[in-house]
Amino acid sequence: MKLEAEDVARYLREHPEFFETHAHLLTEINIPHPHGGRTISLAERQLLALRDKNALLESKLRELIQFGEENDALGERVHRFSLALLMANSLEATLHAIHYNLREDFAVPHVAMRLWEGMESHPGVTEFSGTSKELRVYADSLANPVCGSHALYETGTWFGEDSARLKSFAMVALRAEHAFGFLVLASEDPQRFYQGMGTLYLKRLGELISVALKRYLPSETL
Repeated sequence: MKLEAEDVARYLREHPEFFETHAHLLTEINIPHPHGGRTISLAERQLLALRDKNALLESKLRELIQFGEENDALGERVHRFSLALLMANSLEATLHAIHYNLREDFAVPHVAMRLWEGMESHPGVTEFSGTSKELRVYADSLANPVCGSHALYETGTWFGEDSARLKSFAMVALRAEHAFGFLVLASEDPQRFYQGMGTLYLKRLGELISVALKRYLPSETL
């Protein structure tokens, strides 16, 4: 009867003691080296397999540690941002904290924001400049931040002379019961805010900013 490769493999699986009683075969049977043309013993091949597996596990561990450190650093920045918003005791101070912390702590080079509730109460404040109905309707429908290579509606004009150089945008609706504003973060780096990127922290930042600004907006409109 001719033995097939699977028959041999099945026998070895069913009789793990085989190499205990025939230990000499571990050094006598040679197989191709996985990374070269020469042959090596079964024992050496097993050792190489273990080394490759350990290298892969070490790589994954380093990756997990790196992600953990990055998340810790990001969490610390969010914490400092929260404290800055809590300590702000006026609309002017709150707007300053938002722009300053996003630029300095989160390294976002360009930040623009518009609020359409309470415009009459804050004449001359850039953030209360007019917005289109289309943008307000869109913001009200936006459940999560959106990132991409193009600014939506008129938001690209909010950055003045810098608009032509901007290559990526993150757009966040500011809301209570409904949207009352729109935050746009922008960068010259096309990979800073890209379509499909994770937006959990952007959403959290939007929620923090929304709560901080609600204190200065007419309560009957929220």
